[in-house]
Amino acid sequence: MLIAVVGLLLIGVAIAEAVVATRNRAQIDAVLNKTGPLRAQSQELLAVLVDQETAIRGYALTGERADLGPFDAGRQREQELTSSMDRLLVSYPELRDEFELVGQRADEWRQVVALPVIQAIEAGGTDAGQELLTDRSRQEFDEIRAAVNVLQDGILEVRDEAATDVRETSNLLVLLLVIAALVVVVAGVTLLVSLERMVIRPLTGLAGQVREVATGDYGHGIAGTGPPEFRRLGEDVDRMRQKIAADLAEVRQARERIEWVNAQLQKQAEELTRSNRDLEQFAYVASHDLQEPLRKVASFCQLLQRRYAGRLDERADQYIAFAVDGAQRMQRLINDLLAFSRIGRLTVGFADVDLNELMAEVAAQTEPARQYADAELTWGELPVIRGEEPLLTNLLVNLVSNSVKFRRPDVAPKVHVSARLVGEDWEITCQDNGIGIEPEFADKIFVIFQRLHAKDAYPGTGIGLAIVKKIVEYHGGRVWVDTDVPEGTAIRFTLPALPADVEAARSGTGADGPPADADGPAGSDPEAGTDVASGRAGHEGRAADEAQVGGGTVGAGVDGESERSSAVADPARGSGGTGGMKEAVG
Repeated sequence: MLIAVVGLLLIGVAIAEAVVATRNRAQIDAVLNKTGPLRAQSQELLAVLVDQETAIRGYALTGERADLGPFDAGRQREQELTSSMDRLLVSYPELRDEFELVGQRADEWRQVVALPVIQAIEAGGTDAGQELLTDRSRQEFDEIRAAVNVLQDGILEVRDEAATDVRETSNLLVLLLVIAALVVVVAGVTLLVSLERMVIRPLTGLAGQVREVATGDYGHGIAGTGPPEFRRLGEDVDRMRQKIAADLAEVRQARERIEWVNAQLQKQAEELTRSNRDLEQFAYVASHDLQEPLRKVASFCQLLQRRYAGRLDERADQYIAFAVDGAQRMQRLINDLLAFSRIGRLTVGFADVDLNELMAEVAAQTEPARQYADAELTWGELPVIRGEEPLLTNLLVNLVSNSVKFRRPDVAPKVHVSARLVGEDWEITCQDNGIGIEPEFADKIFVIFQRLHAKDAYPGTGIGLAIVKKIVEYHGGRVWVDTDVPEGTAIRFTLPALPADVEAARSGTGADGPPADADGPAGSDPEAGTDVASGRAGHEGRAADEAQVGGGTVGAGVDGESERSSAVADPARGSGGTGGMKEAVG
């Protein structure tokens, strides 16, 4: 409303200013282009008439025709001036009579005085002409002067009136400008006051309430003031506050529930840790405590078998054989359980381990089983990783021994170990051409003491792959069976890569080994890595599950179906491994 009123006032003032300015321009034009020239031309007209009168008097004295030049020039100039003044006097009809009177007086003077004098001089000489220049002739010219003076007075009066009008319109124009400025100032002040009262003050109040809510007082209600738009804005903001408060309440409740659940999980985790520790301690103690009576049982059973073999009936010999076999199997189970409980509990610390050199030790430990099965072991370029060397040796010995053990009849086993860099982990694959694993059993084989075959078909305790899984997880990786290979079994596991290997792979340069290697069975790619071909030395019975290392008997590695763990001593390093090697055995 205020803006509309101010706009109308300014429009009215602008129209008035335009009218007054037009009038002022017309009045100034009248002063400069009409009354001013009229006054100047009237003065020049009087001077031209005086020149004519002077020329007549000079001609009367000399009688020379040349003295009439000013008279003739004056008459021509007089005609020009009267013509110009006649055009200018169109706007001033009140001066028309005075102007015409000047012309009449000038014509009468020429008819009565000037032309008769010229004719008299031409007829009778200068004396005749001088006789006509009397006081009467002077009066005639004085009447011209008087008429011109009256005309000049009229022109001056009109000019003064025009100048007065110019001053008045100029003053009015200034007044209108002042009024417009006052309207603008008053409107601006009124607008600022209205803005402060209707916009700034309500907005400041709303902002203050919002800041109180922003500081955490979500229960503080927000109410808008001022125009309807601000009130609606306050209502919208308050609804948003209520929604935020409700969401925060839900989040607070959820956080409390999560904290309670975390506390329960923490208690359960502590209880589980304690339980696992107790179980490990129990398994370790039980293994040690069971060793002595079991050793006695096995020893006396073997004594009975040697001393009374053939002296008793056939059934008694069979019973004694069952007792000896059961005692030996129980001894293997206890040893494997003891080895399983030691993983991660008895540690020598992580160090840089070159898997190429480690494979040479694995080849040495699995040599008897490979000789018996006529197996071939190959490996590609392998990386250097951080880990415990004995555990990693045990890991690879178990995988290679499983691949040798679970072979197809009448098919020479081929085992290939390869590695490739995937992200920030090395993915290591042990692939063979054996009997393979059905997809539905891919997870079951990593469970302790789980078997997929009868113990008569494949010897072992079923703990080897459980040990593999525990070792891999202890090193921060994971292990799984790849069931998409065309033949045999491919067991893959990951180990964290060294930062230098990851950086080298990102920059496109090799580090400690290639980013990827072939995963096919050993011997499928002659350039893939190092071959270790086993000979055919005979190795009967459970020799496939055991190898002598450093004077101690260790498990040569078994599968999750029927396997026995290896407690690996610190291996003595042989040659080869970095660039791959091929070892012929037998």
